[in-house]
Amino acid sequence: MNLSKPLNKYFDHTLLKPEATAAQVDKLCAEAREYDFFSVCVNSCYVAQCADALKGTDVKVCAVVGFPLGACTTAAKAFETEEACKDGASEIDMVLNVGVFKDGHYDYIRDDIYAVVEAAAKYNAIVKVILETCLLSPAEIEEACKLSKEAGAHFVKTSTGFGSGGATAADVALMKKTVGPDTQVKASGGIRDYDTCMAMIEAGADRIGASASVAIMEVYNNK
Repeated sequence: MNLSKPLNKYFDHTLLKPEATAAQVDKLCAEAREYDFFSVCVNSCYVAQCADALKGTDVKVCAVVGFPLGACTTAAKAFETEEACKDGASEIDMVLNVGVFKDGHYDYIRDDIYAVVEAAAKYNAIVKVILETCLLSPAEIEEACKLSKEAGAHFVKTSTGFGSGGATAADVALMKKTVGPDTQVKASGGIRDYDTCMAMIEAGADRIGASASVAIMEVYNNK
C-alpha cells in the first residue's frame, strides 16, 4: 500500500489513562521525539508539560476536551479548549454529546461543536470530533459526520478508547465517504498492531490515535 506520508506522521501518540503519571507523560514525549510522531495526545492538564518537553521539535500537542463522555456543557468544552490552547495545544479532540445527539437535538450538537471550533480558531488549532462509533448506527455515524463538517470541524474521529468498542475499518470507510476529501478522519481505539493500523489507513484514515505507536513502528521498520 502506498502511504500518503511517512507512517510515523500518521500517529497521535496517545496516553489518556486516568492513572497516567507525569513520568509516563514524559516517557510518551520522549518516544514521540525519538520517532518524530505527528503529535502526542493527552488530557488537558498535561498539555503544558508536553509543550515544554517537545519544544524545538515539530511534534505537536493534542488535547482531549469533554473527555471521555462528551456530556459536559458547551461552555465547559469551549473553556477547556481555550485553556489547552493557551498551554500549547495545537489540536483539540472533543467528544460528541452522544445522548443529546441520539435525542435528535442536532442544532445543539452543531452549536456544541462550533463553540469548540471557534475557541480553537483563536489559536489556529485543529478540531477533531470523537463520535464514539460503537454507540452509533451507520446512519447515525453519517449524520454525526455531516453535523461535524457543518460546524467547521477539521476531522471526525472514531472513538475515545473508553467505549465498548474501538475503530473498525468499515466505520472509517463510511466516515471518509461521508465527509469527503475536505475533512479528515482519525481512527482510534483498539489499534494495537501493524496490520490493524494499515487496515485503518487503507480504509481512509488520515491519522491514527494509538498508545501502541512505538510497537507498530518497530514492526514497520523491520519489514
